[in-house]
Formats: sequence, C-alpha cells, structure tokens
Amino acid sequence: MLRRFIPSLAIAAFAALPLAAQELAAPEGEVILTLSGEIATTNAGDTAQFDLAMLEALGTETIETTTIWTEGTNTFEGVSLKALAEAAGFEGGTLRATAINDYAVEIPVTDAVEGGPIVAYRMNGAEMSVRDKGPLWIVYPYDASAEYRTEVIYSRSIWQLDRIVVTD
Repeated sequence: MLRRFIPSLAIAAFAALPLAAQELAAPEGEVILTLSGEIATTNAGDTAQFDLAMLEALGTETIETTTIWTEGTNTFEGVSLKALAEAAGFEGGTLRATAINDYAVEIPVTDAVEGGPIVAYRMNGAEMSVRDKGPLWIVYPYDASAEYRTEVIYSRSIWQLDRIVVTD
C-alpha cells in the first residue's frame, strides 16, 4: 500500500510544479503597474502587481531612439512587452493600457515581440517622474523600422502608464 502511495505523491508533487512556476511574488515597494483581465499569473487577488524591482527582475531591454515627443536620441530602459506578457501569462487579445490620468489606448498583444516595445522605467539612465512621462512609458524602437514610425504606433506609446487590462 505504501509503495503505491509514494509514487502517487511524487506524481502529485510533480504535477503541482507548473502551478508554483505561475506564482508571482508580492511587491515590496510602491506598486507602479497593475495587470488584470485575462492573465494567468496573479499576486494580489485577480491582478498582477509590480513594483520597480519586480519589473527590473524580468530583464532589462534598452532602446536607443528618437521620439516625436523628445529632443534628440534618448536611451530608454525597461522590460520588454514580450517578457511582461510571459510573466503575467497572456498570449493573445488586446491590452487596454491606461495612464494615471485615465487616458487609455489599445495595443494588440501581437505587438509583444522580440525587439519590439518596452515598458520603459528609465530614460537616459534616470527614473522618469510623472512630470517627465513616468513612471512608465510604452516605447517602441521607432528608429529601428519605418513600421514603428506610424500614427498607429505613436498612438500606442502611452506614458504615465499605471495599469493594463488584458482582454480576449
């Protein structure tokens, strides 16, 4: 009987591993981004909340680009939208990205590609204040391709971002 029980326990423990991998630590600092909607990974009720350290831990991407809102070439650092999608467990649909003043844009999840947009938290090495389009700004690599220099892409480049709702 015990011999049958131990393998069953091992199988149950192994089956539980993917669930543990979907857990997200709770933020220790100030929450600067909240994801909700059709996400698989949460840490605060049905939302995924991130502080700056948690976003940094997802991996930092750097984009050097000009923008239509700033002077010259700037260096932006942040987490790729692709890495954020993987961390929160969403694969399709639309992101309703909303700023602290409730301005909102829709971004297709298909934009979350390797070498694509980032959720920037630094510009030229400094954290961005609310006055300077922070704390978060969705930045595309505008100079990398003409397809990133369109009115549609510019309209998705929301700053003062603080929440995203993922819908089907």
